Amino acid sequence: MVSEENKPVEPEQSGAPAEAEAAKPAEPVAEPKQPAEAAAETAKPKPERPARPERPAKEAAEEAPAAPSPNQPLLDQLVRILNSEVAENAVTASSINEANDHLPTVVIASEHWANAARVMRDHPELNCNYLRNMSGVDQETHLEAVYNLISLSTRVNYCVRVITDREAPSIPSITHLWEGANWNEREIFDLLGIDFPGHPNMTRIMLADDWVGHPLRKDYEPLDPEV
Repeated sequence: MVSEENKPVEPEQSGAPAEAEAAKPAEPVAEPKQPAEAAAETAKPKPERPARPERPAKEAAEEAPAAPSPNQPLLDQLVRILNSEVAENAVTASSINEANDHLPTVVIASEHWANAARVMRDHPELNCNYLRNMSGVDQETHLEAVYNLISLSTRVNYCVRVITDREAPSIPSITHLWEGANWNEREIFDLLGIDFPGHPNMTRIMLADDWVGHPLRKDYEPLDPEV
């Protein structure tokens, strides 16, 4: 047993926190800034943002010449042959369709198309012996037929756009040169109303024979608008 005399003496608790708080040094109280000092801080210049790099002038980019098309010589050859073999101005416009693998494209008036088609098939430098595709387009001011031709020997593709009048559209048939044009010409006649003189059976191919109008023309007005 621990006698009363040998018990450890515990420190007195009362008043200890107050003494500790009193022992801490007092925190300095910030003095309010004088008006002159506050105004000086406000007037300090803000750091400038770094200047943005100047963009190249748009005009300079537009003036840069575009790289020549790899098929430009083919287009020049086609224009030269058609203008010399068909008529002096048989080709009214020519261009390279870059979006379509740099496709050489020419525009020909309908009155020159019969001879131009024959030259494109039979000329040894062109030899377009296969009609890949044919379609009709309503350009509002006129109608046109678009021919995609290829030479199977040279693997060169050409595009020909033949322009015709909107009021009495007519383009010579080429079924005697490329038999595959038969149904294409009938379809264009059916949906756009372009006549192809020389076709062996110029009749509708999709719609009924008594159908009124041509549905792919932009001025087409159906008898029943709700259908």
